[in-house]
Amino acid sequence: MAESFKQQFLSAAIETLTRQKRLAEGAMAQLREEDFNTPVAPGMNPISVIVKHLAGNMASRWTDFLTSDGEKSWRDRETEFTHDQLSRAETMARWEEGWACVMGALNSLAEADLSGVVTIRGESHTIARAVLRQIDHYGYHVGQIVSFSRMLVGEGRWRHLSIPPGQSAAFNASMRYDPDPSGA
Repeated sequence: MAESFKQQFLSAAIETLTRQKRLAEGAMAQLREEDFNTPVAPGMNPISVIVKHLAGNMASRWTDFLTSDGEKSWRDRETEFTHDQLSRAETMARWEEGWACVMGALNSLAEADLSGVVTIRGESHTIARAVLRQIDHYGYHVGQIVSFSRMLVGEGRWRHLSIPPGQSAAFNASMRYDPDPSGA
């Protein structure tokens, strides 16, 4: 039986979030230990702080996702932006804890849940809107992590996470389906 639209939406959301997670991990894997705590410019958060904020947001939004407000009373958002000089290991542990909350909540949803409504900071959201809100937020910060990582690593050492510059035509050619490989 074909997946319903609700199940297709949920599957696509999980796939999108999984890609975002892998993209940031590919960038962070290229960093040296000290890079996690190096801001790329004055006033900018280092990657360890961005990850700490994401982990706090993820825990708050996805813990008891269907039954409690997404902004938990125990969350102290302001301290998420305190630069604690977290090590790579501490940063990555928080990263994994946050993502475990996200994926645990999404994977536990049943199709009937997708018709529900949740609140975030007292504001009602359909489940779809709440999920898309988080995809949007996480994408913003994943973009920061990738961009900041690239700046910290430098062009000489940076390994591209998608199609490298100058290789679009070759990639596109490799993706084309030729129904008649003989060329006839």
